[in-house]
Amino acid sequence: MTVTRRPRFLTCLRRAGAASLLLAGTAFGMMAHAAPALMPVPSSMSMPNGSTPLTGGMRIVWVTHPTALMQRATTRFITRLSRIAGPAGNGEPYVVQIHVAEDPAFLTIQEKEHYTLTTTSHGAHLEADGPAGLIHGLATLLQLVEKTPKGAEIERVHIDDAPRFLWRGVLMDVSRHFASVETVERQLDAMELVKLNVLHWHLSDGTGFRVESHLFPKLQTVGSHGEFYTQAQIHEVVVYAADRGIRVVPEFDVPGHAHALVQSYPELGAQPLPDGTQKGENLNNAALDPTNPKVLSFVRALFGEMGALFPDRYFHAGGDEVVGSQWTKNPAIAAYMKAHGFQNPASLQAAFTAQVEGVLANQGKIMMGWDEVSEAPIPKNVVVEGWRGSKWTGSATQAGHPVVVSSGYYLDLLQPARQHYLIDPYDTRADGLLPEQLEAVHKKLTPFFAPFLKDPNAPPLDARQQALVMGGEATLWTEIVSEQMLDARLWPRTAAVAERFWSPASVRDVDDMERRLPLVQAELEATGLQASQHENAMIDALAPGHTGPLAVLTQATVPVRNYALNHLAAPTGDAMLSAPVAIAAPDSFAAIRFNEMAGRYVQGEKSLAAPLRAQLQIWADNDDAFKAIVKDNAALKDALPASQTLSAFARVGLRALDGTGNKPWRMDADRLIADQEEMFRNSSNHIFSLNLPQPPGGLLIAILPGVKKLVEATP
Repeated sequence: MTVTRRPRFLTCLRRAGAASLLLAGTAFGMMAHAAPALMPVPSSMSMPNGSTPLTGGMRIVWVTHPTALMQRATTRFITRLSRIAGPAGNGEPYVVQIHVAEDPAFLTIQEKEHYTLTTTSHGAHLEADGPAGLIHGLATLLQLVEKTPKGAEIERVHIDDAPRFLWRGVLMDVSRHFASVETVERQLDAMELVKLNVLHWHLSDGTGFRVESHLFPKLQTVGSHGEFYTQAQIHEVVVYAADRGIRVVPEFDVPGHAHALVQSYPELGAQPLPDGTQKGENLNNAALDPTNPKVLSFVRALFGEMGALFPDRYFHAGGDEVVGSQWTKNPAIAAYMKAHGFQNPASLQAAFTAQVEGVLANQGKIMMGWDEVSEAPIPKNVVVEGWRGSKWTGSATQAGHPVVVSSGYYLDLLQPARQHYLIDPYDTRADGLLPEQLEAVHKKLTPFFAPFLKDPNAPPLDARQQALVMGGEATLWTEIVSEQMLDARLWPRTAAVAERFWSPASVRDVDDMERRLPLVQAELEATGLQASQHENAMIDALAPGHTGPLAVLTQATVPVRNYALNHLAAPTGDAMLSAPVAIAAPDSFAAIRFNEMAGRYVQGEKSLAAPLRAQLQIWADNDDAFKAIVKDNAALKDALPASQTLSAFARVGLRALDGTGNKPWRMDADRLIADQEEMFRNSSNHIFSLNLPQPPGGLLIAILPGVKKLVEATP
């Protein structure tokens, strides 16, 4: 089998040698021997009926005449199959017959995505209602193939599949940290394999405007800081995405987040820009002046030019986080508000939003905006994207707006996949701040925090409101994400979110999702994703010639959550992008497996004592090796406390397994556990993460649950 990129768990095995004993014996073993892991889970699937060897590869037979797009889809499938299953042998090829119906609505929200797939001992039959169904069916067919010690095999099943939600997207922010065309296209390849169908491309923000403009050339000569896509490159990405059944929806944020716009054309701003010398200057604050006729003319011309680059009907105009003082502290704007009866900035923004919606409608586009745009009456056809809490799904649909849900799916908050997985797009109480969380730090409820609070009385969506929920998006803002980090920060958690958007609501087994997640990541990396490759490069750069101790440490830790890392990064800026915390993943496969095995051990599977002890010994011994490389490496010093804490946890676990703990040991163990639980709590929500102490280096000990189980089971 030819695999050009190593999955994360295989990479750690290579780096740390025996240090990955537990991981190598479980996750890799599952990849080689367990039943294929489907993600997303199909809407209907028969019980597996054994498997069939693939001794001669696969051969595609078209029942209907294929278009060029369909042929390219099957060519990609065969290429990916060879990377997963290895080169075809000399046996008879496994024949896949394909029938695809015509779908004039392909690459629209109304496209036909349903398919059926039957795999037997003699061959397979894939029937799709349109090109989208074909692309999805091929993704499922690929996941049904597994590499075994005897060779590649395919599971025999019957699948009847269609998505729960029509809008299943990823937001990629290339303003904060730019990403090359190659990097963007790599994410599109991964999106295709987990049946995501919308790239929400965030192309302008305070940090930079990222698209070449012929009408307003200062947007690239001044506002892009030298990093932007030519219009030809935009076209390339749009075509690349369409080939994979993915629509590209651009976002150009107005009237807030306008620093790059105002930097390029100062006459459009509500306030003069700061001189740039002030420490901690917030590039999100600048806003356009909605009372200036030149602003609407600028928006009309710019959106017309940008909209022509993107054939999709939907166009995201932002509208979030407008700083009201940008308007109220401008005497001319304040006078305009008074003269025209605008009581507050929200009402002025609503009027501007209506104007922008009219501009886009005249250009044949449907406007999208963040949930702030719905705080005052706006045209009902504006699609509202909820991000500040699940309650906004309820209020926006109650007002008659279509909704795309991103609240609960913010990947930059570094929460584990299981947390995103349990958020249902229909649940109006799923995501948001609890009042007691706010009161623990801020005794007074301010207008800033109110939109983020959960509404305990939010009614469930009725049938009319549910029909208005188009779907959701996994969202990755890149303030603390470099291009080198992008693959690992998006994946594999995006695959879990993709399942939430595609599969039936009843598919909620978190443990099973976590079992499948490493296998799906392995497939994504075998077929082109570079998460582990980039993590390896970061480890090599931080610890050249001595990568093992750092690999072991980042394998067993996770980064602090919510906005804690933003807070920790503030004093040093981009230095955090090359620190150990930038390598540690929100989901530690090694820790997940260890914690699961510890739970089984205390339930009676005593045969697991040996692999648990072996892994704990590796973590216990790693601190001495880590200290040795830190001596000559200042960049690693912030991670030294995490290394020491990991070693302490491992030694506590070893004593628990040995049954040699005494009262002083128990007191020390309980104190260690309590201290780490406090660290997890301190970044468990937005408010805590910005106000409470965080661990040095921003690393949390991911094996905490497993060691705690072992300690609690010790007499």
